[in-house]
Amino acid sequence: MPHFTIEYSANLDGRLDIGAVCEVVRKAAVETGIFPLGGIRVRAIRCEHYAIADARNDYGFLDMVLRIGEGRDLPARQKAGEHVFQTLSRHLDPVFAASKFALSLDMQINDKDTSWKRNNIHDALKVEAAHG
Repeated sequence: MPHFTIEYSANLDGRLDIGAVCEVVRKAAVETGIFPLGGIRVRAIRCEHYAIADARNDYGFLDMVLRIGEGRDLPARQKAGEHVFQTLSRHLDPVFAASKFALSLDMQINDKDTSWKRNNIHDALKVEAAHG
């Protein structure tokens, strides 16, 4: 259940295609090989109101939180997180070059005892794979 939630400053609208960002993150998650395809979710939330550093309105941010289920060891989590972060960071190189910008990624592990899910996407992907 890798769920990526991206919050970004509204002033990035003219500098960044957030739909493309979501797709970059989704593909990078798949490339890690540790997340089930049917569980990957990437969503973006535009932050209209924010304050950064010394309050200059040209500073921007993109903050991403990745929530995952239990069961992956620390090295696997670090490798996956590094891959997603570096892939997104490279995609955002033009934003860094053209403006003052902050990028962050934090990974959280959901406790299975307090996390509920219902998902029929996994089964649909298995059927599709079996029958083309």
